[in-house]
Amino acid sequence: MSEQISDRQQRSGGLLERVQRMLPARFRRGVAVVPVVRLSGVIGAVTPLRPGMNLAGVAKMLERAFGTRNAKAVALVINSPGGSPVQSRQIYLRIRQLAAEKKLPVLVFVEDVAASGGYMIACAGDEIYCDPSSILGSIGVVGGTFGLEGLIKKIGVERRLYTSGSHKAMLDPFLPENPDDVARLKAIQREIHAIFIALVKQSRGGRLKGADDVLFTGEYWAGETAIGLGLADGIGDLRSTLRARYGDKVLTPVIAPASGMLSGLLGRRSPGAGSLSQLDGIAALPEELISALETRAIWAKFGF
Repeated sequence: MSEQISDRQQRSGGLLERVQRMLPARFRRGVAVVPVVRLSGVIGAVTPLRPGMNLAGVAKMLERAFGTRNAKAVALVINSPGGSPVQSRQIYLRIRQLAAEKKLPVLVFVEDVAASGGYMIACAGDEIYCDPSSILGSIGVVGGTFGLEGLIKKIGVERRLYTSGSHKAMLDPFLPENPDDVARLKAIQREIHAIFIALVKQSRGGRLKGADDVLFTGEYWAGETAIGLGLADGIGDLRSTLRARYGDKVLTPVIAPASGMLSGLLGRRSPGAGSLSQLDGIAALPEELISALETRAIWAKFGF
C-alpha cells in the first residue's frame, strides 16, 4: 500500500514539474522576479505642447509593477533633471504607498541624473544605486522669468493690464520688478524647499552624512561624492546588482506604458482632416521650438 502511495506521489510531482516548465518563467515557483519601471524626463508640464512625467502618466505602470506575481522587489530606473515639485512628490508618495501595501522593497538605479524633483522621486527607494558619473542632488527650488518692460518701450508698445486684486499681476514680465513681489515669491520657495528637505531627511534618515548647509543648498554631486554624503547607497547597475542579490536567473520584466490597437485607433486623424492638421502643426512650430529649448536648458544645467 505504501509503495502505491509513493508511486502516486512521484507521478503527481512529475506532472507538477512538467506543468511548471510549460508556464512563463515569471509564474514558476522559486524564480525571483523584479519588475523594472523607467521614470525618465522632465517632471510636469514643460509647456502645453510638451507634457513631461507626471503621476497620471506613470500610475498604471507602478501599479502593474507592484502587482507582478512572485515579485521580490520593484526596481526603478530614474533619469530626470527635475521639474514640478508637486508631481515629484505625488509620484514619490504613490511609490511608497504601493511598497507598503505589497510589502515589497524598492531599489532605485540612477542613470545620468536624479536631480531636484528627480532626486525627490529617487528617495522613494529603500536603496539608491548610481554610476560613478551619475549626477545626484540639487535639493532646492528654482523659478525664473524675463524682464521685458525695456523691450516693449523700445519698440513702442504700451502695456495695458487690468486686474482686480493688488497682487494679481505679480511678476508680470512686461512690468518693472517689484521688490515686494520678489519677497513673496522667495517666501513660497522657502516653504517648498522646507517640504523637500523634510522628505529627504525622512527617507534617508541616519544615512545622511553632510551638514544641512552642504546638502540642501541646491548643489549637486557625482556618484561617489553623493554616496559619501549619504544621498545614495552604492555604485551599481541594475543587472549586476539584481543578479548578485537574487541569483543569475532573476527575471527583470520592463513594465512599459500601455499601448495597443485601441489607443492607435483613437488617435487616428479624421478622414479629410490632413490639410488642417498640417496647418496646425505649422502654427505650433514656434511654441514647440521654445518647449524643446526649455527642456534642453533644464538638462543642460547638469551637463547633459
